[in-house]
Amino acid sequence: MRRGRLMAVPFDRERLELTGSPVAPPGTDESKLPPPDRAADGIGVVDLETGSLARVLRGVSDPEQLAADAAGHIYSASEDAQAVQVLDESGGRLASIPLGRAPEGLALRPGGGVLYVSLEDDNAIAVVDVAAGKVTGEIPVGARPRSIAFTPDGSKAFVTNEVGASVSVLDARAHRKLLDIPLAGQDVRPMGVVVSPDGKRAFVTTGRGGTLVAIDAVTGKVLGQAQVGGRPWGVAISRDGKRLYTANGPAGDVAVVDAESLKVVGRIKVGERPWGAAGH
Repeated sequence: MRRGRLMAVPFDRERLELTGSPVAPPGTDESKLPPPDRAADGIGVVDLETGSLARVLRGVSDPEQLAADAAGHIYSASEDAQAVQVLDESGGRLASIPLGRAPEGLALRPGGGVLYVSLEDDNAIAVVDVAAGKVTGEIPVGARPRSIAFTPDGSKAFVTNEVGASVSVLDARAHRKLLDIPLAGQDVRPMGVVVSPDGKRAFVTTGRGGTLVAIDAVTGKVLGQAQVGGRPWGVAISRDGKRLYTANGPAGDVAVVDAESLKVVGRIKVGERPWGAAGH
């Protein structure tokens, strides 16, 4: 599937990694499009000091979401290759780890060693042993899992299930599902997820539902929601945990939300159809 979107992940405090692919909005008849130019696929490296594109790493076909570790390794879910591609910071290919169908989101468990990857068409999370470079198991979750976020201590992971209108909570040590949290509301399509720095709350964007939902990370109880509008997709949280930022695609803006009160305290106009957000 071709798409015009970006996903950003902090690599260090000076650079940002971005994935990109050709523009093809929802509803496009792909049979009428020219063959995709996979040579144009890449991972952009942005200098956070200047805001400029420093370079583009090539060689990953149809990149989806990204993760990076302190050692300089970049992990990219490639839907076209049905694999996770592992690169060094210069873009050199280190490994390709085969996966199930339609890999989308991925996240490294704090402390390293384990990578979770959402498999949209398999309704599962692949558990990847990073050192061994192989899948060691799968965890069934809801329909069409999208994004993943770990608690800071690495004990739990939260997975958004877009079609399932739910969030799956996983035991990230035993690699098993603990519970599913249904999210109520019209057109709710859970997309992005982030966990607060103290590990007490998870925050989920609902796409067409137009909201940001707060969840108690211990009990799984839904605590409240903010009407952010504009079909929110990606979400990020400030390092102090006080502010949340949602990328509102069709609205072309980022909503700034107070994490305690769940009130929208500002809006920032950005480029066309923002998709991802990342803190640093």
